[in-house]
Amino acid sequence: MDLLSADGWKMDEPWTPLRRDLTGPVDNQRLRIEVITPERAHVWTAVHRAAFGSPKFTYDRWHAMASGLPYDDARCLVGYDNQGNAVAMVTVWSAGPGKPGVLEPMGVHPDHRGHGYGMATTLAAARALQELGFSSAVVCTPSSNVGAVATYKSAGFQELPERRDRYRDA
Repeated sequence: MDLLSADGWKMDEPWTPLRRDLTGPVDNQRLRIEVITPERAHVWTAVHRAAFGSPKFTYDRWHAMASGLPYDDARCLVGYDNQGNAVAMVTVWSAGPGKPGVLEPMGVHPDHRGHGYGMATTLAAARALQELGFSSAVVCTPSSNVGAVATYKSAGFQELPERRDRYRDA
């Protein structure tokens, strides 16, 4: 029995980690990508709320996130379709020097799914991490979210062995 189990931690849902090497070229995305500034955070938060079906991530919460020390090396990106609609969003994070960059979260507005915007936004995130000097990018998603796993794989991420989440009763 491992130490976490002995201390009351239980196994929860399986997650799929994925990794992409960034030492080679990253394909051009098919979207116009905007790096979000505080003045444009309302665009990112609107797509986030729609993509995840949650009204909780507000403009004020974005500012709280962006004012924290971990955000110093992070970037929020929004992808736009040919009509100028904000269709997808992603945040890329630094895990520190010599570590992979992290994508979290990435979401596509439900009105714009099925057009490759998730893949294009994931490629833009990989390119942003590459420009920040990272040699690889990682992301992890619930294994039950087969659409997300397929999206990351379509953007050149390699699926790694599944991991299980842990939780402890309150």
